[in-house]
Amino acid sequence: MDIIFLREIRLDARVGIYRREKAVTQTVELDLDIALPDDRVFTSGKMADTIDYAAVIERIRATLVERHYGLVENLAEHVARIILDEFHAPWVRVGIAKIGCQRDARRVGVVIERNRNK
Repeated sequence: MDIIFLREIRLDARVGIYRREKAVTQTVELDLDIALPDDRVFTSGKMADTIDYAAVIERIRATLVERHYGLVENLAEHVARIILDEFHAPWVRVGIAKIGCQRDARRVGVVIERNRNK
């Protein structure tokens, strides 16, 4: 499996269950591992044969504006579905962390893995 990865993507999101989290955006950090649909890009060198990571980031940024997510887990699942369904990746690993939301931890979050067929 060939994977493209994106690390430490920082975006503003409305995520959390506490009253203060529902009123303001907070910075989340995403790490993505995205399996390529096939290996054509290695011989073709064409953008059409890979996953455009700039487009992935912009699509995620757009979805974060659309709604509030109660849990980081819900946001991670939504991001995974976008990558699998819209970008046709066969597999994805999504890590999302809220930064500075707990005094004793730099980041708290979740990592999930999903396949297109599941």
